[in-house]
Amino acid sequence: MAGGFDNAVMSDITPVRVGLIGCGNISSVYLGNARRLRSIEIVALADRLPQRAEQRAREFDIGRVCTVDELLADDQIELVLNLTTPEAHGPLGLRALEAGKAVYNEKPLAIALADGRRMVALAQQRALVLGCAPDTFLGGAWQQARELVDAGAIGEVVAGVMFMPSHGPESWHPDPEFYYRPGGGPLLDMGPYYLTVLVSLLGPVRRAVGMARASFPTRTITSRPRAGQRIDVQVPTHVAGVLELAGGAIVTLLTSFDIWHANLPPIELYGADGSLGLPDPNGFGGRVRLRKADDEQWQTIDPRPRYLDNWRGLGPADAARALRSGRRPRADGTLALHVLEVMHAILQASESGRCIELTTTCDRPAPLEEQEEL
Repeated sequence: MAGGFDNAVMSDITPVRVGLIGCGNISSVYLGNARRLRSIEIVALADRLPQRAEQRAREFDIGRVCTVDELLADDQIELVLNLTTPEAHGPLGLRALEAGKAVYNEKPLAIALADGRRMVALAQQRALVLGCAPDTFLGGAWQQARELVDAGAIGEVVAGVMFMPSHGPESWHPDPEFYYRPGGGPLLDMGPYYLTVLVSLLGPVRRAVGMARASFPTRTITSRPRAGQRIDVQVPTHVAGVLELAGGAIVTLLTSFDIWHANLPPIELYGADGSLGLPDPNGFGGRVRLRKADDEQWQTIDPRPRYLDNWRGLGPADAARALRSGRRPRADGTLALHVLEVMHAILQASESGRCIELTTTCDRPAPLEEQEEL
């Protein structure tokens, strides 16, 4: 597939017909945003709990509810939007690719690195579009940050820090148990946001070290409807890593479900000529701050005015445009596979006490044109 990015007028492109699998908590955001994205049309829903798919279909006026098998067998569905829980991302994504569908997975691409590799290889073998969340790096704040980095606003970037301190999702998610099973934890859950914007801004990672622990053996759910139930913790809940990028910068990453309160920046990048402060990568907007070497204060840079609120769905929309034009999507499978391997490398480094060399790499995704609509 071609690597260039087109500027076709969206009214000239037939929307891609999308089948959505997994009608849980996040699906309502995707379904709502699909109404304002011109390159996709969600035409069918499936879920392991049919009543949940039926509820979403009524809520968003989707004409068809079916089983997963029926959805994958439907020749009219061109792209599968896989919003299942993490343990199903790899197996279901592979099934969809084997059925000849383009695929866009929620993050992470898969739990097992081997599944991620198989997905990328199969997509390449069959010339199928493979995309994966997060797509927040397509938001106005991050595209503005990319513009600043590419223009040399802080010079050569030599270092950075990324912090995700929290006390876990059991206080707000209605069914948080999967966050503490294999495929969950703060690194695999939230790490993709930080690592994807990092690669988008600075390029791929060369090697990683890390330390990780499960600080508490159980957690108590305080959200409804399961308030008071206890969860067994099966994954590390506090993970610290240090990454050496292929371009030479050294970046520290902390992700935690064990911190009640903190006063840490989400992301800061440090360059030869200044520093850049960036917002929470779990969002599309936020403050971009710049301080040159001789500046007395930080200055706030206005983000690009478009795609600033919760625009989850930009990734599938961009994948749909890629499907129509024959190019690679920006949030593509090779990027997601590299991010997945970085996370596995941090955990492997913690277990082995060694520095782990990455075996995958990827290109930085092309920036979003300022007037480009998805």
